[in-house]
Amino acid sequence: MRFQIVREIVAMALDSLRTHRLRSFLTILGIVIGVMTVIGMVSVIQGLNKSFLSELQSAGSDIIIITKHEAVQMGRRSEEERVRRDLTFDDVRALEREATLAKAVAVSVNVSVFEQLEVKYQSAKSDSAMILGMNDKWPVVMSLYLPRLGRFITATEVDRSAPVCVLGSELADALFPTTNPIGKEIRVGPAAFTVVGVLAKRGQMFGQSRDNFVGLPITTLMKHFPYDKEDLEIIAAPRDQGMLQETIEQISGLLRQRRKVPYGKPNDFAVMTQDSMVDLYNQLTGAAYLVMIVISSIGLLVGGIGVMNIMLVSVKERTREIGIRKAIGARSGDILKQFLIEAIVLTGAGGLIGVLVGFAIALLVRAATPLPAAVSPWSVALGLSVSAAIGLFFGLVPARKAARMDPIVSLRYE
Repeated sequence: MRFQIVREIVAMALDSLRTHRLRSFLTILGIVIGVMTVIGMVSVIQGLNKSFLSELQSAGSDIIIITKHEAVQMGRRSEEERVRRDLTFDDVRALEREATLAKAVAVSVNVSVFEQLEVKYQSAKSDSAMILGMNDKWPVVMSLYLPRLGRFITATEVDRSAPVCVLGSELADALFPTTNPIGKEIRVGPAAFTVVGVLAKRGQMFGQSRDNFVGLPITTLMKHFPYDKEDLEIIAAPRDQGMLQETIEQISGLLRQRRKVPYGKPNDFAVMTQDSMVDLYNQLTGAAYLVMIVISSIGLLVGGIGVMNIMLVSVKERTREIGIRKAIGARSGDILKQFLIEAIVLTGAGGLIGVLVGFAIALLVRAATPLPAAVSPWSVALGLSVSAAIGLFFGLVPARKAARMDPIVSLRYE
């Protein structure tokens, strides 16, 4: 019997929505915007999270990254950071010799961003490729850099500053669409290099290709091109996965000794692991979530006020109906439930529309931009739950007003 009553009330609420379509839509517009914002933004952030974590996991869970500065800098750098010495390739060689707990130590550096170098083979060319300097340990530390064709740079080629290179798969396909690039000579700016390998495809991350680059022996790059000394990056891997912290301590100790950091003073370099990068990333996305909450809260608040207003109008319009229902036996609790359910149905409809529009936005973002998007079930459940809760909260005052009406006064109402 109770289920039948609830079903009748829901049917009445839906009939009221159909009768006043425009008024109902304008009433729930704030709810739609709030829920749409939640679904859309969560979809993009969740997609970025999956892409970022997938990249970290494929790179290896035990890598150690050493840089001159922190990965993300809020505000201006301190005086201590501004006067830090650059990391050097000599530091890398010292770690290779003395860091006994490290399986391998890799290094990379970019050609200066102010140098726009053209990579060319015969008539094919690219002016957007990155020029990276590497040592021979990259495939050992970063399993992403395995050769697809040919081989990787050797230690002898690094020692001799040999004029050789490896290509990312995208650049190799652009320069050599129909021929085997191994053994061919390409030009990077004014210098010529022999291709010894093509690396496996890595795809995109955050819309940026990770396969459009030339990899040179780091000593060769330093010999031929200006490079960003501050961006030199050292990446190490421990011999034993269970010795990650001990390896970090040994590497930090060796660098502190080489850089003459006094006892008790903090490191004058930054050390990151996969966990610290995930923590940093979560801090950045946390700010985006905060913005999302603020925007959606404004929309939901406006929508809730609109629902309360329209329900008060509805109570006024249906005063005689309330009097008749009480005269034939309806209790105050029944009237309260009726108007509460109507408010919940109203905001629930807004929540459902917001979810559908949020889905559409997520699909549009994924199709029209390089940003990944993934709709999370919990965000859908959250959007629908919050919209129903808005109806319950803001519908309570009109429902109580309707429940407390005097049936005799109500019947006299014109």
